[in-house]
Amino acid sequence: MKSLSILLSGLAFVAHGFAAQPLLSPQELQPKLNDPNVRVIDIRESKIYLADHIPGSVNAPYMHWRGPSSNPGELPPLPKLKELVQSMGLSPSVHAVVVSSGADASDFGAAARVYWTLKVLGLKELSVLNGGVKAWTGAKLPLNKEGVLAPTSNYEPQLDMSLIATTQEVAQRVKSGDAVLIDARPEAFFKGETRAPMAKVPGTLPGAVNLRHDKWFAPGSSVFVSENQARQIAASSPIDPAKQTVSFCNTGHWAATNWFAMSEVLGQKNVKLYPTSMTEWSRDPNLPMDNVPSRVAQLVIDAKLWADKTFK
Repeated sequence: MKSLSILLSGLAFVAHGFAAQPLLSPQELQPKLNDPNVRVIDIRESKIYLADHIPGSVNAPYMHWRGPSSNPGELPPLPKLKELVQSMGLSPSVHAVVVSSGADASDFGAAARVYWTLKVLGLKELSVLNGGVKAWTGAKLPLNKEGVLAPTSNYEPQLDMSLIATTQEVAQRVKSGDAVLIDARPEAFFKGETRAPMAKVPGTLPGAVNLRHDKWFAPGSSVFVSENQARQIAASSPIDPAKQTVSFCNTGHWAATNWFAMSEVLGQKNVKLYPTSMTEWSRDPNLPMDNVPSRVAQLVIDAKLWADKTFK
């Protein structure tokens, strides 16, 4: 029995040792490109991907991972997501590395949202290329124009609801006050000074705290900070690992970065992403909100959003 226990402990250690780390630098990714069990997923637009991309990467533009224009935060239907992951040859044994442009901190949210979606679909061997294609080219690593088609898999994904906060659950959390509700948006959104075009009312969830998504990056950088730096940021933030946590924004894009930081980098076990976020919440007049401006102020915001859409 003792020998069996030692063997199992060793296997557990080996399994842990081969678990994918959530962030890979370009230098860490490059030697993995020849591994058939590594799949690099480029989520940039197809025309940009075809112009230049990391050798061997497959293209799955970010828009394919998002919901309808009325609320892009919605998860696409499971059959659509199943077709998408199978077309890239993904399965639990494949290490998927998500690559975005690396343009800025906001762009990181796209990679984090796709990573979260893959994890929701039951995949565990996941990473994000830290700094995206921008960091890859900055490291003077090779690119090519060869399109890649991966062998199709037969993986049957199932939604892991433990990672998803629904509007019904968030409403219960608001009522009970037993969770930390973290708003990832810039301060103007949190304070109700503006709103997303798809949202109906400016403001935030009752009792929410503000932790901007770009706090996890050096100013002007698209490279996520080290784990030690992330822990320092968390220590001076409203994060409370002891409590249930819900990360939200307008459509679950910026919030994905906060989820990624808490769940994947810091290892917090009780954090969920509210994918439809304030766009869905604000459309229900029966749901309470904080920081809602006066009706006159809302009309001013509406007029500015209309002008921005019409004349810019």
